[in-house]
Amino acid sequence: MNILTFDLEDWFHILDFEETARPAQWSNFESRIEQNTDRILQLLEKHNLTATFFCLGWIAEKYPSLIKKVSAKHELACHSMDHQLLYLQNKEQFKDDLKRNVSVLENLSGKKINAYRAPGFSISREHGYVFEELNRLGINIDCSVFPAARNHGGISDFPVQRPCTLAGSGFEVTEFPINTRSFLSKQIVFSGGGYFRMLPYPLIHKWMKQSDYVMTYFHPRDFDPGQPRLDNLSMKRKFMSYVGLSSSHDKLERLLSDFKFMSLGQAYESLDLKSLPKVKL
Repeated sequence: MNILTFDLEDWFHILDFEETARPAQWSNFESRIEQNTDRILQLLEKHNLTATFFCLGWIAEKYPSLIKKVSAKHELACHSMDHQLLYLQNKEQFKDDLKRNVSVLENLSGKKINAYRAPGFSISREHGYVFEELNRLGINIDCSVFPAARNHGGISDFPVQRPCTLAGSGFEVTEFPINTRSFLSKQIVFSGGGYFRMLPYPLIHKWMKQSDYVMTYFHPRDFDPGQPRLDNLSMKRKFMSYVGLSSSHDKLERLLSDFKFMSLGQAYESLDLKSLPKVKL
């Protein structure tokens, strides 16, 4: 089961960076979201694939025609309104953010929104109220769990790296966690973001072949070598943000040619929900 997803963000939607941290700042930057998303849509059309796009509400409000274009052939899902990490919001702020995100996407697409991914995979064991609110809004799929320690949190002791039923006090959702591989004594993600751009394709191909479940998470900026550079990023952040941009589009095309992919909704429909392992949060 290889699931194809994209986080619909612009190049400046970088977390943990003061110069791009707030929506009030974003109008200061050149937008490249439409042209970059169009390149992805053309690639998906070429390979006859349906993907899931986790959309920022801010993008949806600013570029409604883009959201309508994406939703015409692909699935929409929530990625928050303003791309704020969960631990920087209180419960009420999160509820308002999610409600607005759902509303703008459903109004533009005319379709029910059934899935959510937290910005930066910033879900932790302290965020049970997130899943309660997902249930309250009729969202039964989550893709927020990162089963390893990371800068934005993660759940390092999460027991499975495949679809499961995530349950707690007052909620139950179908969880599609990120999958990792052990590399140089560290758990890394090879199927999205900077690691996908950085790692050599033969290694990615090998790990894909060895995996019976892969959750991808790409961004339009991952395939845009012409995007502006943010000068004040740390050297590590610059490397992870810009490594491999010149070859990433061709690498993605190879991946889509070499493996079969499905959308999140297609993956969900293929599951026997009663047989999924149950994980308590």
